[in-house]
Amino acid sequence: MATQGPPRKKVKKLDTIINEDINKNIKEENLGTVIAQLKSTDGEIIDAPLSLPANVTPEQLELLVNQLLLNDEPLPYAFSVDDKEITSTLYKDIIQGLKKSTEDILTIVYQPQAIFRVRAVTRCTSTLSGHNDAILSVSFSPDGTQLATGSGDMTVRVWDLNTETPHFTCKGHTNWVLCISWSPNGRLLASGSMDKTVRLWIPSTGKPLGDPLRGHTQCITCLAWEPQHLNPKCNRFASSSKDGTIRIWDTILRRVIMTMSQHTSAVTCIKWGGDGLLYSSSRDKTIKVWDAIQGKLVRTLEGHGHWVNTMALSTDFVLRTGAFDHTGKIPRDENEAQEWALSRYKVAVGNKPERLVSGSDDFTMLFWEPSTNKKPVARLTGHQKLVNHVSFSPDGRLIASASFDNSVKLWDGLTGKFIVSLRGHVCPVYQVCWSSDSRLLVSASKDSTIKIWDLKSKKIKLDLPGHLDEVFSVDWSPSGEKVASGGKDRQLKIWRN
Repeated sequence: MATQGPPRKKVKKLDTIINEDINKNIKEENLGTVIAQLKSTDGEIIDAPLSLPANVTPEQLELLVNQLLLNDEPLPYAFSVDDKEITSTLYKDIIQGLKKSTEDILTIVYQPQAIFRVRAVTRCTSTLSGHNDAILSVSFSPDGTQLATGSGDMTVRVWDLNTETPHFTCKGHTNWVLCISWSPNGRLLASGSMDKTVRLWIPSTGKPLGDPLRGHTQCITCLAWEPQHLNPKCNRFASSSKDGTIRIWDTILRRVIMTMSQHTSAVTCIKWGGDGLLYSSSRDKTIKVWDAIQGKLVRTLEGHGHWVNTMALSTDFVLRTGAFDHTGKIPRDENEAQEWALSRYKVAVGNKPERLVSGSDDFTMLFWEPSTNKKPVARLTGHQKLVNHVSFSPDGRLIASASFDNSVKLWDGLTGKFIVSLRGHVCPVYQVCWSSDSRLLVSASKDSTIKIWDLKSKKIKLDLPGHLDEVFSVDWSPSGEKVASGGKDRQLKIWRN
């Protein structure tokens, strides 16, 4: 008996395939039209409702908005309906994705994106040794030309970014350096230590500015400078401590101007807002809002069920970089720097109040508008372990949170609504940092890797191994060219594209 072979596959004729493609295109063209209203994130409506093809793409919407706004130079925009971004076509993402009817009047929200584009870093160009203990903090200067690190070896180091070599070693602390912070004009560097003191350094020479600033009775946990648009001299900063107090210092007078001590436990994080308010989070489960000029308590924000570990402001990026932006322009004097910083701050805020997000050991985050209300706008739930670090994107559209549950989560920066979980790390994530164009995110983890995430695809873009142990701190330069990371292996790594 003859053996039977496998059944023969039916092969489609070429004309059948061509006809199917033609029919598919005809179907896509015949999806009909939808009535849409274009609206900015500030609520400004442009023109009357428009009749648009259902399969309109983001690129076509971009052309339309630029035309309606009479922009001299075309600007890039992102589009969303009910907080869902349009990435392919209006029909696929919104009508099918959100199960909308073509009969509905859709409100399409447009948001300008950064004109410049940051390329993802892809390789480690330098592994710099020198620290004799774990690197606990890494920070680029506001203009991105200098880099500083604080370490468990009791030193602060300033690195030369042109040659990628050690520049200065700043010695003076007698215990671990826990935090470092640049003044908004980049002329001073403050460091806080377990030795209960704050020290000021001149980064251009590596020399200390006077003696250590004493007053706290326990280790320093966080430092925050007064924004440049509020004070062009950049001579005031705040420090928080495990002793439960916040102190505001004057770098010229070299003394404490005021002490704020309403917390009943260690203060974990402080932020100096652009409207003159100072925010402090604590292990007493509260966040306190202070008037930074008079030192008065404005309100107490309650809602967390455990220690509050971290906070982020929607304006963090512009407050950190002051007058400096991606163009590399340098202001002529303090007044011009103040003007530039103020105009950048106004653009970042728009017509909405400054927003704050806090992360806690209770596995949740709370979303606040603390200048106007003491009740949280939203509770952000989803993490399975404590939230270690939170960060707003430079444009304020997104929030990234790092947790001990090995994940990074993304949330809507205007509503607090959950967007997506970014999974890839296999150990707790310690820190996240945004690229200056808000299109990329870098995360540092206990698993000894840093990872670059693409916010358009919501997927991992690059996995960057190289560290020999846990990576405690990571920072992306404001210019976008470099990422620096440091951790338990005592090595500073600089990554470039």
